[in-house]
Amino acid sequence: MKSFAMTINLKNDAAVIEQYKEHHRNVWPEVLDGLKSIGISKMKIFLHGRNLLMYLEAPDDFDLERDFPRYMESPRALAWDRLMRQFQEPVARAGEGEWWSGMEQVFEL
Repeated sequence: MKSFAMTINLKNDAAVIEQYKEHHRNVWPEVLDGLKSIGISKMKIFLHGRNLLMYLEAPDDFDLERDFPRYMESPRALAWDRLMRQFQEPVARAGEGEWWSGMEQVFEL
């Protein structure tokens, strides 16, 4: 099993943050099904202030750069992504064109 962690910021607006949280209380079923269909077995998003941390688990043969674009082929996944991008902005250290920034694992128990 592989695990991944990524980070992004929400826009600095309490109403935007609350809307984002509300959307995630009611994620579209097609989005959940699409993520599972590419092998993601677990996904959690944590919020601290306006910073998000996304944690996900997938099988050992999962390749984020190969498999995630297959998820994005779905019109519903594209619509969800467009909707979520209204609330998000890259972190200061994001690379050129990077949206969710990958994080380095530095410890495991």
